[in-house]
Amino acid sequence: MGARKVEIYDTTLRDGSQQVGLDLTVADKLRVAAALDGLGVDVIEGGWPGSNPKDAEFFDRAKRMSFKHAALAAFGATRAPGRKTGDDANLRALLDAETPIVTLVGKAWTLHVDEALRTTREENLAMVAESVAYLAAAGRRVVFDAEHFFDGYAADRGYALEVLAAAADAGADTLVLCDTNGGTLPDDVSRIVAEVTGRSRTAVGVHFHNDAACAVANSVVAVGAGVLHVQGAANGYGERCGNADLFSVIASLELKRGHSLLPEGRLSALATTARTIAELANLPFEPRQPYVGPSAFTTKAGLHASAIARRPDAYSHVDPSVVGNRARVLVSELAGRSNVLAKAAELGLDLSSDPDLAGQVLDEVKEAEHRGYAFEAADASFELLVRRRAGVLPSWFELEGYRVVVERSGRGFQGVDPTGQPSFDRSEAIVRLRLRDDRVVAVGEGVGPVHALDQALRRGLSEAYPELARIHLVDYKVRILDGRAATSAVTRVMLTSADSDGEWTTVGVSDDIVTASWEALTDGVVFGLLRAGAEPLASDQSCDDRLARPLERAAGPDISEAV
Repeated sequence: MGARKVEIYDTTLRDGSQQVGLDLTVADKLRVAAALDGLGVDVIEGGWPGSNPKDAEFFDRAKRMSFKHAALAAFGATRAPGRKTGDDANLRALLDAETPIVTLVGKAWTLHVDEALRTTREENLAMVAESVAYLAAAGRRVVFDAEHFFDGYAADRGYALEVLAAAADAGADTLVLCDTNGGTLPDDVSRIVAEVTGRSRTAVGVHFHNDAACAVANSVVAVGAGVLHVQGAANGYGERCGNADLFSVIASLELKRGHSLLPEGRLSALATTARTIAELANLPFEPRQPYVGPSAFTTKAGLHASAIARRPDAYSHVDPSVVGNRARVLVSELAGRSNVLAKAAELGLDLSSDPDLAGQVLDEVKEAEHRGYAFEAADASFELLVRRRAGVLPSWFELEGYRVVVERSGRGFQGVDPTGQPSFDRSEAIVRLRLRDDRVVAVGEGVGPVHALDQALRRGLSEAYPELARIHLVDYKVRILDGRAATSAVTRVMLTSADSDGEWTTVGVSDDIVTASWEALTDGVVFGLLRAGAEPLASDQSCDDRLARPLERAAGPDISEAV
């Protein structure tokens, strides 16, 4: 297929932000816009300036931004029934946003004209035509979103096409067919889009919601049927089931259909941008997200791992590096010997010459995961397990014991005591360590027992290991593995640490949350010292360059690159 240029239109900041739990500040929206511009999308829809003060402020501040690739669009509706365009505050707000592109939404389904607008069908056509003409006359490029087009086409094909014609004749640059309810299936999309593009002299685009889990597929087949403009949202964000995931659409069209959508070389920034925007949205990054998710090219079953060891491309539909991702092999209770060998090799440890050791590691992994450990998400703990089992993990410190005290001042609620003074929680931790012949006792205070333990451990080790200054905690997750056991339930703690070169995750499991946290915390520190090549003071064994220091890993997504 030829590489026709298809315009990529991002609606994360407007339609995507309607997702439950997604609440972007103006500063967040500006950073998301910068990330999308850095990726190289063509159009960024900034919001609805006539609907709320936040969007109005966004457009005011965006005027001072310098976009390298993207054009900014403001979104709004056609004029109200019975109102003149010059008297419509929404249309004036669109002009005041001073964006080169304005996207107008208008009704294309007779049901909505009759019941939602409660106006005549002729008046709706006039609303579309006059609003488009008003903005086009002001020098704006007008994108017309035909709301509920596919439902409207099924109900009254002639009227839905009349709406498109009214917008086109009035000067709309692009006609967008919207599947607003998200229920249209790919075969119907292909047929309807082909019928519309076959008779339209104006460029046609599409906007799909994911209520039938077909938004990405619908977008791809629509391009095959002739559309030149695709709308979607980062990571598929949006109300109900979300919008078409723009990153999956881009990757599929570039890698599977030969279209050139992003500037040359920017497809490899896809995974980075996806993670960046998830961080800005303060939403969990979906591991199973196609192309860009950390699990997208991950293998867990032993049979597959064996094949991958011989042919890395055996179970990947594309080269993960082209979208900025990487292949991974997991170890878990489902693993086989090949998983352990492949995972160890990925970490720079060659176990192929010692099959007994691989078997011992596999048995230990399966037994530990039966107790609640999750090494598939904790590479660092797995590497430490392998090194301990192989007898090549030095000891940087030995624990004699620790004690944690949690104190609450005041007996009131909501942060005040009965006298009206602020109340607060304070945790204090004491750790007793051995560094070869030296005994170290350190005290730390923090917000919660884990923070206090971290502070005490760092204080006790900082003089011996100045490398700790580069290591910090970035995430802490707790999961109760069996809620039916109530307060005696087994707890799994996943703790992510980082230095200037990357991140690593460790795991701890216990029926006591502090014990589980301490295990994950100390593993995180040990792994950080291992990465840094720190000389161990609690062991006669020195760091071996081959066995005691991880090899350079493939770079994962860097959430700061696009901001």
